[in-house]
Amino acid sequence: MVLALAALVMTAVPPLISAALPGVELKAAARRAFSSLRLARETAIRSGGDSVLIVDVEGHRLELPGYRALSLPQRIDLKLEAASGEMLDEQRGAIRFFADGSSTGGRIILARGEGRDQRGYQVGVDWLTGRVRMGPWEAE
Repeated sequence: MVLALAALVMTAVPPLISAALPGVELKAAARRAFSSLRLARETAIRSGGDSVLIVDVEGHRLELPGYRALSLPQRIDLKLEAASGEMLDEQRGAIRFFADGSSTGGRIILARGEGRDQRGYQVGVDWLTGRVRMGPWEAE
C-alpha cells in the first residue's frame, strides 16, 4: 500500500514542478535584468562617467562593458523600448546612465505566451532619476 502511494506521488509531482518552472525561470530572468541595470547605474555614479547596458534582443544577452555578459533563456520573449538615439540597430539598443544617476530611460520586457495571452515582467528605468523598477507586464 505504501509503495503504491509513493509511486502515485512520484508520477504526479514532476509534472506539477515542471509546470511551475517557466514562471520561476521568467521571474529569475527579470531579476537578473533588474540587477544588471542597477549595476550599470552604480557603475556610472562610482566612475563619474557614462555607463551603458547593451540589450541584444535577438541574442538574448545583456552586456555591460567591463563585466561578463548575461545570457537570458531563449524560451523567453525579450523586447526593448529605448530612446531612438540609443538604438544600435533593429535588434540591439542601449540604456545609458550618467554620472549623476540619471538615464536615457527605457524598458526591458520579458514575457511568455502568444498574442493577448502574453504575460511577464517589465524592468524600466526612469530617465530623470535613473530609478530602476520591476513589475508585472501583460500584452495589451
